[in-house]
Amino acid sequence: MPTGLVASVPELPPPTAAARTLAVCRAASRFCARLGWAPLAEVPLPNGRRADLLALLPDGGFAVIEVKSCARDFLSDGKWPEYRDFCDQLYFAVDLDFPQALIPEEVGLLVTEGPDATRLREAPLHPLAPARRRSLLHRYAVTAAGRLAALQDPAGAAELRAALRVE
Repeated sequence: MPTGLVASVPELPPPTAAARTLAVCRAASRFCARLGWAPLAEVPLPNGRRADLLALLPDGGFAVIEVKSCARDFLSDGKWPEYRDFCDQLYFAVDLDFPQALIPEEVGLLVTEGPDATRLREAPLHPLAPARRRSLLHRYAVTAAGRLAALQDPAGAAELRAALRVE
């Protein structure tokens, strides 16, 4: 290359919303693991909603972590208060580019950068009733065990899904 010339590097397109969501979810899961929390992704809740992450805490409590990829994702989602009934603590996880002022003060805030996440705001405690906690723990265990069984025996899991569709 001649002296004084710099090779141009093509600019990469910005990540898609799906890629950003996945990156934030992974960083939030790693954050949970570092704290001794056991995160489980995309857990269906009894009210028909699905928690992005439901983490079982060392004390037997639960935290829901709602992942947001951008301001539009947050602003178009008014259902987040419905997660409160199924956790002791509610957090949002966003990346560094997210306008943090949008996140309400009454929830916790995790901010991710690459594979790491930092808790900027602790989520207030609102303890679950014992019966709801027991029911949620059962749902968590059945979901986790089903996913583990599917990893250990993918063919058996596929057969079971097919059989359940027929019924």
